[in-house]
Amino acid sequence: MSTQDPTNSVPLFHSPADTGYKLLELSPELVELLDSESPPALTLHSTPTAAILKTPTGKTYSLRQKNTSNALILLQTTPESAPNTGLDAITTVHETIELVPEAGEAPAPRAKGKWHEKFGRGR
Repeated sequence: MSTQDPTNSVPLFHSPADTGYKLLELSPELVELLDSESPPALTLHSTPTAAILKTPTGKTYSLRQKNTSNALILLQTTPESAPNTGLDAITTVHETIELVPEAGEAPAPRAKGKWHEKFGRGR
């Protein structure tokens, strides 16, 4: 038997959105830059091997996709016009984007992963 009081509960609905979401991990330096009085525009550049994020101060970051085994569920409140108020689960995120600081203009080499380290040496 449930011990939860249904009068104090928040209903959870599944309302998947057609939009694909990616979470971007920002360094404290970038957060500070974007929270400043006059936040600068950041630019994305494509290279044959990676995507690069550039700041006006000359810093460059490679974008790397990371998979996660934990479910990251994005929630939003239901619209006020909805018959029931609560939370909508709009998507589950399985990958995040990591920013890796770059020393120069050239992007860092791509990681080959654990499988390649273990089995791919003889190829």
